[in-house]
Amino acid sequence: MEEIIDRALAEDLGKGDVTTEALIPNDQQGSASIIAKEQGILAGIEVAKKVFPKVDPGLRMDVLLEDGFRIKASDVIARVEGKVANILKAERVALNFLQRLSGIATETNRYVEAVEGLPVQIMDTRKTTPSLRSLEKYAVRVGGGENHRMNLGDGILIKDNHLAALRSRGLSLKEIIAKARQNAPLSLRGIPSRSNVEARQIQIEVEVKTVPEALDAAEAGADVVMLDNMSLGDMRQAVKMIGGRALIEASGGITLDRVRAVAETGVDFISIGALTHSVKALDISLELEPSSSLGQGHGP
Repeated sequence: MEEIIDRALAEDLGKGDVTTEALIPNDQQGSASIIAKEQGILAGIEVAKKVFPKVDPGLRMDVLLEDGFRIKASDVIARVEGKVANILKAERVALNFLQRLSGIATETNRYVEAVEGLPVQIMDTRKTTPSLRSLEKYAVRVGGGENHRMNLGDGILIKDNHLAALRSRGLSLKEIIAKARQNAPLSLRGIPSRSNVEARQIQIEVEVKTVPEALDAAEAGADVVMLDNMSLGDMRQAVKMIGGRALIEASGGITLDRVRAVAETGVDFISIGALTHSVKALDISLELEPSSSLGQGHGP
């Protein structure tokens, strides 16, 4: 988080804030309120809080509402006090984090609520903003969703291009899955216990596009079968044919209008790239309340 905030501030303040420095006396004190302009799920307040003292250690932010709170328009989320010039310099970076992460939490919560009562988990993907993945996946959790792989080292997911490359070398799906299990790093195998001398079996997920491919993957030993861009009818058929031999994930083309119907097919997980790759930021603003005392002059 510290590195992400430092990069964001360097991006915004690399040449200074020429407007503020030309106009606002350096000794002018004031306070500001961070206010919600629409309803949603708050996320990123601790990130925003860390921005202000990085600009000026004398700035103090009092958090009034915590992450996960269901905010509505006009709710005061936090208050900041200190030098007005430095509040203004930190404003945009702090709000960018807060608006983006709250937008992700809010969108995730919409999907979670849409499938309420059904035994399915809403999950994110790796379709995140470069360098912001850890924060964006945190926001998904705040919204009630679950995280899929954090990175390529988190688990084995055999996708269509992996299959194409290996099938061109004559390997069957069963051989591909066995090869993945055999060559997986020890870090994915877990730690043996006294009751389980051998480390737990590595989870292998396979992406498929048709019902026959889904059945083949389950019969070949996949632990999770990802149904990619399948119709509702094909999803239902795949779930029935696999019959509990593997967990099933639906992915691709999942919209809020469609997500409950997808959940009703019987899949275990639904992964949704739209939670992070194209989410609308939540409208949150900072409103300044400057002190009537302007200090003793303003240098050039």
